[in-house]
Amino acid sequence: MLSSKSVIRASSGFWMKSLGHLVVLSSLCRLISGYSEREHRVHDLMTKYPLIDGHNDLALRLRILYDNRLSQVDLHNVSKVATDITRLQAGHVQAQMFSVYVMCGAQQKDAVRLTLEQIDVVRRMCTEHVDFELVTSAKELRDSEMRHKIACLISIEGGHSIDSSLPALRMFYQLGVRSMALTHTCNTPWAESSSKRYDVYQRQNDSLTHFGKAVLDEMNRLGMIVDLSHTSLDTAKAALNYSKAPVIFSHSSSYSICSNDRNVPDWLLLDLKKNHGLIMVNLYSKFISCSDEANISHVADHFDHIKKLIGAESIGIGGDYEGADVFPQGLEDVSKYPALIQELLQRNWTENELADVLRKNFLRVFEEVEGVREQLRLNKPSEVQISLQEVQNPCRLVLKPPRPKGSSNQGPSSRAQHEPKGPLILATVLLLSSLLMME
Repeated sequence: MLSSKSVIRASSGFWMKSLGHLVVLSSLCRLISGYSEREHRVHDLMTKYPLIDGHNDLALRLRILYDNRLSQVDLHNVSKVATDITRLQAGHVQAQMFSVYVMCGAQQKDAVRLTLEQIDVVRRMCTEHVDFELVTSAKELRDSEMRHKIACLISIEGGHSIDSSLPALRMFYQLGVRSMALTHTCNTPWAESSSKRYDVYQRQNDSLTHFGKAVLDEMNRLGMIVDLSHTSLDTAKAALNYSKAPVIFSHSSSYSICSNDRNVPDWLLLDLKKNHGLIMVNLYSKFISCSDEANISHVADHFDHIKKLIGAESIGIGGDYEGADVFPQGLEDVSKYPALIQELLQRNWTENELADVLRKNFLRVFEEVEGVREQLRLNKPSEVQISLQEVQNPCRLVLKPPRPKGSSNQGPSSRAQHEPKGPLILATVLLLSSLLMME
């Protein structure tokens, strides 16, 4: 039989262990509750201010994987990609700028045809699926949110798609294009790329030519957003100084954090602030950490730096999903955007700042671009043309009447100029000989 002291000691030990278990359990509950509260806060914020994403290359993947045959694709669940309707909805992506991209090798060839085909696949994708809605104005973009649709905006990625033709630019606008990057990884005859991959249209001290300025003028007149991602620093600076409307970097990050040529240095960010423009932070690991390894914290460092330099009112998000192959841990696809917002909340970003980043900043820029269009509404379409010497395109047709069928390449006068000269020389020599003999 246990003594009273033993009973007390056993009882005390039991309660001490129980108390310890309760402390651990309580801590666990608080931890779980903390996560739930943060996740709930992110969910509420992104429900109220769903994301407008500045750049996604799904159309390119649809060409590569399915040759643009949408009948073979379930857009709610697309394998081998980071984007589909289900994951866009999970990531609170309410509007997506879909890139229409054709490779630089098509320049001087069939870039315009390929661009038309990519516009076609985006238009089909966004008009044949009830969850999507094609929009072409800031008002339509706002209205689509009220209807709980994923709004589709069309952006051309690379000025080579217009083949140095302002009429082609206008026709793309008529098809719904509302943004264009001046270059991709190749120079055009009128603007310079940040990349040296293609040795084409090399110029000295001419980052934005006379025709390049005409392109900006026409984009401003139409109400098309000028995108400077992929341009050289000189071209970006020239465009920022010349454009009458705010511009965007649709998918670029901070050069001070990662010194990749595709990122934007501080001095240019300051010019962007003066322009009232927008940098939409790219999530590609090599632009975030300058390596294949990156995490959400590295991404947030870019946001923090840019906010400190030019303010949250100049920042957006342009994920670049489908256009890159390596993304930070925790941001592997478009469903993971809430994790980024949660990280920024933990870094004391306010809900107003995040509302700006998620959608308000892009809407402001879009509306200001449309405002400039209204100011220029009396201007007639530009008739500026680029010279054949600048284009240097052997595939361009020089308009001349065709030669009649069966005719030779040379007319009578031309043939006379190319008659054999031997008999003429012989006749001259004989004539001179005769004259000499007569003397």
